[in-house]
Amino acid sequence: MKKVLDYVLSCVYLLYFGIVLLVFHVLQVLAFNGMGKPAQKRVVDWMNASIAYGWYLTGSTITYRKLANIPKNRPLIFVANHQSMFDISPLIWFLRAHTPIFVSKKELAHGIPGISYNLRKSHAALIDRKDPKQAIAEIARLAKHIEQTKHSVVIFPEGTRSASGQMRPFATGGMSVLLKRAPSALIVPVAIRGTGWFNPKGLFPLRSFTSMYWTVLDAIDPAGQTVDDVVAQAQVAIQNELEKSVVTAGYSSR
Repeated sequence: MKKVLDYVLSCVYLLYFGIVLLVFHVLQVLAFNGMGKPAQKRVVDWMNASIAYGWYLTGSTITYRKLANIPKNRPLIFVANHQSMFDISPLIWFLRAHTPIFVSKKELAHGIPGISYNLRKSHAALIDRKDPKQAIAEIARLAKHIEQTKHSVVIFPEGTRSASGQMRPFATGGMSVLLKRAPSALIVPVAIRGTGWFNPKGLFPLRSFTSMYWTVLDAIDPAGQTVDDVVAQAQVAIQNELEKSVVTAGYSSR
């Protein structure tokens, strides 16, 4: 019975998801061309809120917790584990005050309504995984941008998704470039739990009645530390959070 429900509710959500992408794609184009980048960003924020809170159509829930205050007057590098494509929308919505910008593979810059347009307009680092030189240049450009604007970047150092929830080793290459070109940035680990279970094998079927959590952990100041040490601290912090039992009391969603 649960499997049948998964299929039915997945159909409902995916229809909703497609409509959200198409509607917000049009709204983004109108906002960007009519009122500029700030208006387009607000549309993107609400598009991602609509994507994320739409998961309630499957009986699933999203929960956000921020364990420490993080400043808005310096650039931030959000470092997260990666379980699913659905990791991203809540990050954009919950962290919207920090204007999160993503390191993404260049193939995503075309062909996906709403999402591809935003990647092209948001200063995202669109990297070619087969061309390390190009990837480094793109990440360096983004790092320079956040250093100047005090915006933030989101990076998944595992490099690929791990739906099982077992974290892969964090790579240091991208982080090294970010810290070199954005020397005033703080590192902020984010632990993501449950999205791999919700979205294990592509978009269909989704697993209904899944609880998903995003937890922003204490910031790490990289001053005086090596990149390897900083990345190791972020990975340990995320791993420790993932190993904890989920205690819903004390979590707050918004």
